[in-house]
Amino acid sequence: RSSDLETALISALDSAEPQAAAAIEREDFEGAMAALASLRAPIDAFFDKVTVNDPEQDKREARLALLARVRDAVHQVADFSRIEG
Repeated sequence: RSSDLETALISALDSAEPQAAAAIEREDFEGAMAALASLRAPIDAFFDKVTVNDPEQDKREARLALLARVRDAVHQVADFSRIEG
């Protein structure tokens, strides 16, 4: 179910975000990346089974907010907008 996958991703973020932030404080960027790597399976499952652009506005807005949270977690560790290429 979509709601189960959303809950799983939220739970993973609840765990990974503080771990990544603590690692950054210690300048342990490898540890921060490892914390973010734990998000891969829940993110993959989310995108495989959840329609982000749901016709129901409340669901769509919640899912977009969840994706913004994922983006913000990644930006804690690496600002990919600064990579040239």
